[in-house]
Amino acid sequence: MPTIITHGIVGLAGGKTLIPEGKGSAPFWILSVLCPVLPDIDVAGFSLGISYGTEFGHRGITHSFFFAAVVGAVAAVIVYRAAGGGQFTYLKWSAYFFLLTATHGILDAFTDGGMGVAFFAPFSQTRYFFPWRPIRVAPIAVSRFFSQGMIPLLLSEALLVWVPAGALVLLRLKLGKGNSRRFS
Repeated sequence: MPTIITHGIVGLAGGKTLIPEGKGSAPFWILSVLCPVLPDIDVAGFSLGISYGTEFGHRGITHSFFFAAVVGAVAAVIVYRAAGGGQFTYLKWSAYFFLLTATHGILDAFTDGGMGVAFFAPFSQTRYFFPWRPIRVAPIAVSRFFSQGMIPLLLSEALLVWVPAGALVLLRLKLGKGNSRRFS
């Protein structure tokens, strides 16, 4: 998996791309960062004896498009209410938060390790990787997170995810000058 840092950066970039002037509500920004990070809640299963390769194991159902749709729907309710409707419909908010949550599994499928991603759980337990897997897999153990091996991993993520996310935000800022909407 990419690190939790990278998943959070994707959420911030998504929020800044959607609302370039940065005037979203606190729930919007919190959920924009939380949604792409949330699928890794499944690592708690290791301490509960849940095996990696099972439906509820790592990269199982919480990395699926089904999970992303559920999270997107719930996040949309929260933000839609906080925004008092705003200029986005509930369906558009749902789509936004679905996409942010789904980026987690998509990025994980670009990594060079693990057992693949169960994109279609609970309907199929087949796990997938993309043919091109340039992102180094991050260790799951927190104790290994702060090792020297993390420097090349973070550089890999910076080059392959952070830079493109930043470029997307810059492009949106450039294109959005004088043409941006205000969202609550």
